[in-house]
Amino acid sequence: FQNYALYRHLNVMNNITLALCKVFDMPGQLAREKALHELQKLDMVSHSAKYPSQLSGGQQQRVALVRTMVTDPELIIFDEPTSALDPLMTREVGMLIKQLHDNGVTILCVTHDIRLARLLSDDVTFLNHGKIRAEGTFTDLALRETDPDIHCFFSEAQR
Repeated sequence: FQNYALYRHLNVMNNITLALCKVFDMPGQLAREKALHELQKLDMVSHSAKYPSQLSGGQQQRVALVRTMVTDPELIIFDEPTSALDPLMTREVGMLIKQLHDNGVTILCVTHDIRLARLLSDDVTFLNHGKIRAEGTFTDLALRETDPDIHCFFSEAQR
């Protein structure tokens, strides 16, 4: 179960702009413009007046991502960011996260999505049953790792 911590009584626009106005003391119009700019990147502008209950899980996830992006963070932690998305949105969200990374945002991402891991990673840590089994670059783990479990995981995941 994933929870995006959206306020159920606020529409998408107000969920996104609340922190900008209350925490960052940004004027409302500027906050709305910034929110619309980020919503446009994820094709969500048409949903700006909707409430969380009117959105799919993937749409709620994108609203939560936009709410984070508007604060210009230095670090974003993702837990399976593409798990609730269709293939097209998986690619778009992956590219957006990559763009954040390329713009200097540190990304910590937990994922089973090998394509996303390859796209985003500078370093990879492979965990199994809560224990670190290997660390290195994606290439090191995918191609050079001799541990049979890790080799099997990357082989199966790349099919």
